[in-house]
Amino acid sequence: MTEQITTVSAYAAPAPEAPLERTTVPRRAVGEFDVLIDIKYAGICHSDIHQARDGWGEGIYPMVPGHEIAGVVAEVGPGVTKFTVGDRVGVGCMVDSCRECENCKAGLEQYCAQGNVQTYNGIGKDGEPTYGGYSTHIVVDEAYTLRVPDGLSLDVAAPLLCAGITTYSPLAHWHAGPGKKVAIVGLGGLGHMAVKIAHAMGAEVTVLSQTLRKKDDGLKLGADHYYATSDDATFEQLAGSFDLILSTVSAPLPLDKYLGLLRTDGAFVNVGAPEEPVSLNLFSVIAGRKTLAGSGIGGIQETQEMLDFCAVHGLGAEIELIRADQINEAYERVLASDVRYRFVIDTATI
Repeated sequence: MTEQITTVSAYAAPAPEAPLERTTVPRRAVGEFDVLIDIKYAGICHSDIHQARDGWGEGIYPMVPGHEIAGVVAEVGPGVTKFTVGDRVGVGCMVDSCRECENCKAGLEQYCAQGNVQTYNGIGKDGEPTYGGYSTHIVVDEAYTLRVPDGLSLDVAAPLLCAGITTYSPLAHWHAGPGKKVAIVGLGGLGHMAVKIAHAMGAEVTVLSQTLRKKDDGLKLGADHYYATSDDATFEQLAGSFDLILSTVSAPLPLDKYLGLLRTDGAFVNVGAPEEPVSLNLFSVIAGRKTLAGSGIGGIQETQEMLDFCAVHGLGAEIELIRADQINEAYERVLASDVRYRFVIDTATI
């Protein structure tokens, strides 16, 4: 990294439950295979809130959240071959992994046997804490940096680095496409991208939401059908209907009711991660040879595939652009489901 950039401006949570505040954090020097990224936009993910508030276990503070990063390459190390200064790039939820285990070699770095290095609230191979995208710059190994296609604006591309790949990966893995009936539970930051992607893949898409409040939005985004889960008749009417149900919500669900909506050999896949345990009657999966599964993000190759897919189909996130001094307000609005559908920070305001 150029000598004058040893610290960068950022917004950090100084402690659990504390409001985020402006500060500075260190960035390592640009190594042989590193790129220095001038961050332009950073999405706010619900998982940022979980981690900043210790909802998923003890965090590392001060914590700079942000794993939906889009920007421009400002400097490259001497060994970098994938990128040049000025390239449009993105960074998602991980910035390294062991690179040697079976999963890493298979392009499944997100399931690294040693544990991947998270973009923030993690420990890098240098033993130092990682700091995320609510900042002006970040240094990342080129192997964990993505190219943002020209067809995508950086602001709407940023949330794809988490919300996009988190939904694309299971939809692709469970073969969403023509002839498949796919239900998306929840129409939020993840759910709205799931609807767009599943529709673009050619599936028949149904949204299952608590109420019909966002029905018009869901249909515009590509859903064929929209039902309210607060109405018990929904579960009777749709029993045995779906090949795949993708749950994007971060609250515990009555799994037995939802599993009843699957066809034989159907799959219910969780990408939302509630802080509380959930209960299950195993007969709900035994009857109909059903699968209850989870999915994380995707590997680097699949994440690039997702970005390219979204560019071809014109799929960006639906965003509300905010200033950095609105982050704490945005957190409260996310918790109140008062965003359509992803907050994105203009990092020029940090």
